[in-house]
Amino acid sequence: MSNVYIQGYEGSFHQVAAFNFFGNKVTVVPCATFNEVVKQAAVKSEAGYGVMAIENSIAGSILPNYTLLQKSNLTIIGEVYLQIDQNLLVNKDVELEDIREVHSHPMALQQCFEYLDKHNWKLIETEDTALSAKHVHQHKSKHIAAVAGKLAAELFNLKVIAPNIHTMKNNYTRFLVLQHADLAKPVKDSNKASLNFHTDHSKGSLAKVLAKIAAADINLSKLQSFPIPGSDFKYSFHADLEFENLQQFENVIENMRNITQNLKIYGVYKNGKQDNL
Repeated sequence: MSNVYIQGYEGSFHQVAAFNFFGNKVTVVPCATFNEVVKQAAVKSEAGYGVMAIENSIAGSILPNYTLLQKSNLTIIGEVYLQIDQNLLVNKDVELEDIREVHSHPMALQQCFEYLDKHNWKLIETEDTALSAKHVHQHKSKHIAAVAGKLAAELFNLKVIAPNIHTMKNNYTRFLVLQHADLAKPVKDSNKASLNFHTDHSKGSLAKVLAKIAAADINLSKLQSFPIPGSDFKYSFHADLEFENLQQFENVIENMRNITQNLKIYGVYKNGKQDNL
């Protein structure tokens, strides 16, 4: 199978998302930035895939990634909703009383502050959760712990000395699975789509679009506005639509074309949300 490009390092939550979608035999290639993920996945001759976080249930939308998607030649072929469980990781012979410092990404430290604040540990911000875990392993430190996921613990032979230390237990990140538009095949049993459109910004123009979606008995699960570059405070809209069958979606798109401009479909795929979300 072709490479799957992810942002971050080996053992990151992006890698977990890639494994969830493709299986753990897939070749995952870490990239330093989301821009690099999109760039690599867009190389048609390589026929690779990209996995990119797009929103979090606590932090909200990752707006720059919507812009990357908008400017790319990639299409969405799937999505993964991943529960973000943070754990305190140490080397095998380390106990809680040995710890002096805890290293991790600032967001991960913030997610676990209620637990970490109970201890007199120095908190060190790093660029990545999994990379912090890797450094703890490489340096064989007895006094440094990392906050990261369980995959990082497995990969770097670390002990989970305190599991699930994050404050908010229902913390999910949504990841998009991307492929070059010319290579993507129709997704069987698709029931979700992502698209972008403009309106003429006249009074009630957006309301007319939303009315068409509602009349088609389609769930608008997300609506996000973006400033149109070079315009005088005009906006485009990203919408995620959930439907029961493809014909239902195609009908509403046909109705929307008459009252929107620059309508672009980013992908038609299967809803990745689990019943417990």
